[in-house]
Amino acid sequence: MGMRSVWKWLGLAGAVGVAAGGAVVARDQRKRTSYSADDVRGRLHERLAAAQAADEAAGEAASTGDQRQP
Repeated sequence: MGMRSVWKWLGLAGAVGVAAGGAVVARDQRKRTSYSADDVRGRLHERLAAAQAADEAAGEAASTGDQRQP
């Protein structure tokens, strides 16, 4: 097997890798864009409510002295 053949196979393997990576990115993009605006809005509202509840719980723990000090 000559040196040209090695480079040819390496080039082919690189091209296959790029094509496979592109297919994965395209599939991920399709999955991401399949959400409607209402779905995205609902998810954001859920995340906001969870974050606010966590902040309130942390604030209550601080005000009641439940925090442990080193």
